[in-house]
Amino acid sequence: MKKSILLLCLVSFFFGYSQENKTTDLKKNELKGNALMLVAGAFEITYERLLNDESGAGVSLLLSYDTDVSTKFSLTPYYRFYFGKKAAAGFFAEGFGMLNTYQGENYYYNNGITTTIKEEKITDFALGFGLGGKWVNKKGFVFELNAGIGRNLFNDKSSDYDQELVGRGGITLGYRF
Repeated sequence: MKKSILLLCLVSFFFGYSQENKTTDLKKNELKGNALMLVAGAFEITYERLLNDESGAGVSLLLSYDTDVSTKFSLTPYYRFYFGKKAAAGFFAEGFGMLNTYQGENYYYNNGITTTIKEEKITDFALGFGLGGKWVNKKGFVFELNAGIGRNLFNDKSSDYDQELVGRGGITLGYRF
């Protein structure tokens, strides 16, 4: 009897299996550039830190080099929640805050002949939300489409320089490392 129990235990050790914990080696950093803003007349670069498979937090910096772009500077921290099957990829929703500086312009007419332009740089802070999609290949290259809208909170809404709504969006290319 003892020999049969011992033999049964040895056989169960050989044919038994253990559960493996599936660990993913998630690269947690992304550096991206916005190609759409580059064409529009501004330079935007983004850093994102992935918190887990479903969320990430990041910050974008936008600097305008074209006089036709009204937003001259923006610093935009954000939080994203991902709904895709891959780690930190697929459809996402984001909430963001945006510190932005924009060019306010006002035109004055003197007897219908002379036009005077009064310009002023105004700084404000906006809160908003956005939606988008992110695709990541096996080598870590990132392609992203996103769009969002926010509302400036602090400037006087009766001002001639009012920019009540701010937009956020892009066609972004980058690398996950």
